[in-house]
Amino acid sequence: MIEKLPYLKDLGVDAIYFNPIFEARSLHKYDATTYHHVDNNFGSDRDGDWLAIQSEKEDPSTWTFTSADRVFLELIAQAHELGIKIVIDGVFNHCGPSFWALQDVMKNQQRSVYKDWFEIIRWDDPATPDINEFDYNGWWGYKGLPLFKEDENGFVESLKSYLFNITRRWMDPNGDGDPSDGIDGWRLDVAPDVHPKFWEAWYQLVKTINPEAIAIAEIWEEAADWITHKRMDSVMNYPVAKAMVDFFIDQKTAISVTQFDRELERLRKLYPDDTNHILMNLIDSHDTDRVVSMIRNPDRNYDRQAGLRDNQNYDPRKPGAAERQIQKLIALFQMTYVGGPTIYYGSEAGMWGGDDPDDRKPMLWPEFDYENETYRSVRPDLPDEDEIVFNVDLYNHYKKLIKIRHDHPALQRGSFTSHLIDNDRKLYAFTRKQDGDELIVILNNSAVRQSIQLATLWKNDTPVRDLLNETSYVVKDGIKLTVAAKWGAILVKQP
Repeated sequence: MIEKLPYLKDLGVDAIYFNPIFEARSLHKYDATTYHHVDNNFGSDRDGDWLAIQSEKEDPSTWTFTSADRVFLELIAQAHELGIKIVIDGVFNHCGPSFWALQDVMKNQQRSVYKDWFEIIRWDDPATPDINEFDYNGWWGYKGLPLFKEDENGFVESLKSYLFNITRRWMDPNGDGDPSDGIDGWRLDVAPDVHPKFWEAWYQLVKTINPEAIAIAEIWEEAADWITHKRMDSVMNYPVAKAMVDFFIDQKTAISVTQFDRELERLRKLYPDDTNHILMNLIDSHDTDRVVSMIRNPDRNYDRQAGLRDNQNYDPRKPGAAERQIQKLIALFQMTYVGGPTIYYGSEAGMWGGDDPDDRKPMLWPEFDYENETYRSVRPDLPDEDEIVFNVDLYNHYKKLIKIRHDHPALQRGSFTSHLIDNDRKLYAFTRKQDGDELIVILNNSAVRQSIQLATLWKNDTPVRDLLNETSYVVKDGIKLTVAAKWGAILVKQP
């Protein structure tokens, strides 16, 4: 990541949200072994790092910085030099079976000082030395994700204290009161499964350490009360992602322009304006199939039957030009709509694939040659191989859209007004305004070219430039703007 920061800066990235980076056994790392050390495989002294991970417990005065920790701190420093923020994943609902406190409980049973951290079902019976009866509750019944225990006040004080201490550690690593050497925020996994009292106290701690830090909850539904009660600053905006799929991707079950506009309006009204501008507007993630593979497999419920693991009819093949064009249109909407547009790594490079494990493929970099991809072992009916190459055209499209967003305050924090709703022609246009900056975004969601009278958008004699298609106009009656199928325009009023 340190080596690739220039790539992200060139793309226009402002912030990186990392999935869990702490020591854990699995590929997804939501089964933490500890929260105060980065995975030992990310440093230069794997064995030495592992000794620290095994020996250090809840007392922060004993915590050291391992080689992997120091690499992460160097990443933060170099990212900050480039103006890039760092957000990390906090998984405070559950851990992994190898978590140091649970290991102590397994060893010492009822004598462990950490016995109240977990939901213990039964203790081991010393009278049966050949059988270990010890058992605990896991998240959704899965023993690989042991649950932390809560009561009506949340976690027990010692567990709460540990989580507060690791929060301080990563937000202000050297503990000098200046958070500039630390992370810039948190994304909180399965936030609704942790007691609100904990989040409200934790949120206050975060703002005490760094008032500018952001806290983003993983909540899949509307969650206005989480903002109102000051548990979080923002949420992953999955409801807007679902609306995008319903409008841009689905075919048999697609919603109309009117329905799309009304759903967006309903969702915006849930939150204050300031909050709407910082919602995490994603469409795909580590929990879904890739956006372009969603396009190849339309008319499904969002994040359902999203890969070959649970849907043998899922088409995992490389997308074609038609799917890429829809992806470009979705990116255009993401970069011009209200909220913080979020790209899942590699979408801009042309990556595709279903849900786990395909959504965690290695990144596609432009300088490497890759073997072709095949699904013959699971789908013999599919073509033999798909070529894997970095998609320069798609990358340049994302880069251009991000630059347009950066150049125009109206797209970052401006007002939103629907301007054109044409269900028959599947045309949608909206206006973004901020001070003297005014833009109209036009989306053609149909499969044919469409023309629009410019005089219906701007007053006559108004000079206008289309930033997306790099053309200029002076509005006159009869002058039309032609928009290609599954494409759009970003019109800005010229001085």
